Amino acid sequence: MAAAARRDPGAPGGEKRIMCVGLVCLDIISVVEAFPAEDSDTRCVSQRWQRGGNASNSCTVLALLGAPCAFMGSLAPGHAADFITADFQRRGVDVTHVAWQPCGDVPCACCIVSAASGSRTIVLYDTNLPDVTARDFERVDLSQYKWIHWEARNAEEQAAMIRRVERHNRARPAGERVRISVEVEKPREELLPLLGLGHVVFISKDLAQHFGYRSAPEALRGLHDRVQPGATLICAWAEEGADAVGPSGELVHSDAFPPETLVDTLGAGDTFNAAVIFALSAGRSLQDALTFGCQVAGKKCGIQGYDGIV
Repeated sequence: MAAAARRDPGAPGGEKRIMCVGLVCLDIISVVEAFPAEDSDTRCVSQRWQRGGNASNSCTVLALLGAPCAFMGSLAPGHAADFITADFQRRGVDVTHVAWQPCGDVPCACCIVSAASGSRTIVLYDTNLPDVTARDFERVDLSQYKWIHWEARNAEEQAAMIRRVERHNRARPAGERVRISVEVEKPREELLPLLGLGHVVFISKDLAQHFGYRSAPEALRGLHDRVQPGATLICAWAEEGADAVGPSGELVHSDAFPPETLVDTLGAGDTFNAAVIFALSAGRSLQDALTFGCQVAGKKCGIQGYDGIV
């Protein structure tokens, strides 16, 4: 199984890829009519297995949008990994740089999606599976990539990976440099140094609220001094849309594009991030990218899963 998964399909026409580094897990999703009361017995409307994890979900969206993309993260052999790698391959996501771990279990998330509200409640068993390391990343041929996105997890190792990209970029002309983006979702102190390492930095509503901010613009103003000079800082705020501050320092905003019926918000943030990266990597303006991200994320919230977002 592992050998079959280590394939490199190449990008059509020599187009450089986008890589996402982070978590892949097995999502077991139960759709219920309404969120159940504690200590109750409830039948679900439907249940499915789905490949999950922030970086993994963003790869799904990038592939659906037509971007050649690759995933880098850890897996351990077994039935869950068989399902996950088959789904990556079905989507056309390059899994050459999956790090196969000799011990540990594939993380699993039990997700309850309420049909009444569209809310998603996640209980993640994030196992003892080691994350990918800077040594794993040394095997990546950076010349094949135009953009690499990190989901903040093992921050010290990821910082070392980013420093390798920075060294690569210093030796290349502008047109051959790799753009770096970072998503900091969890309000964990050890992840915060990664805010200063991305050309594009995504912060979550949860992180902003952890610092006491009550809106995306307020969070951007308060956290902008944590990013490197010239970086773009982006914060999505659910039904309020999203805001960003680019290299010019100007605040840009996009309204949300909610679906007629809210169906499934699981992975909406990962969808937003991927759509913004897709647009920026194609040379679109920050305003256009922000709006596109909100549009695609809104469409995702109106369907189960990801098929149908384009």
